[in-house]
Amino acid sequence: MLEGAGTRLWGFPPQLMAPIVRELGPLRALGWFVRNMPRYERTLAALGGLRTHLLCVAISLINGCPYCTYGHAYAFQLIHLHERGCLFPLGERAMGELCGLAPASIRHELVDALRRAGLEAEVPAVERVIELSIGHGLRPTAPNDVRLAHLVRMFAVLNSVGIKSRTAPDEAHDPINKNSALKQLYAGLRAATGT
Repeated sequence: MLEGAGTRLWGFPPQLMAPIVRELGPLRALGWFVRNMPRYERTLAALGGLRTHLLCVAISLINGCPYCTYGHAYAFQLIHLHERGCLFPLGERAMGELCGLAPASIRHELVDALRRAGLEAEVPAVERVIELSIGHGLRPTAPNDVRLAHLVRMFAVLNSVGIKSRTAPDEAHDPINKNSALKQLYAGLRAATGT
């Protein structure tokens, strides 16, 4: 059922669904998705796909999850190309290589790439989600913090299961994944630049 929902939403059955069911059990897994996915969808609507996927990448990098990092980095890349008409300086594979680095190094690399891409407006949200990810017991203070804190809690579970199960990366975790022409264009541009 969960794989079917992923297929309807993103055009493919996410490989993390079976490990989540094994880890949480069928009823707890279903309940977890029922509690978390509507809030996640509201965050996507409020913050937009570009920012939301970027934040998911930052959290997943801090937590060290290659599966979620790749899925959200690829979604971010496709949305960036679609909205801005150019490649982001760090490809999804380069972003994935940041997995396991110290939070300060992850922050530095992401902020540098955002500035090079002219996305300085995204820096405060990335910095805040990193603070919330590493600041055990740090409480949300601003209205948008509530959304960010939910992403941090939600991805703590997803990342934990992804790491424990060693789930291999699959595709972009966004409806834009269904846009075959955009994916082909993106792959061609990345290949041409060697990034």
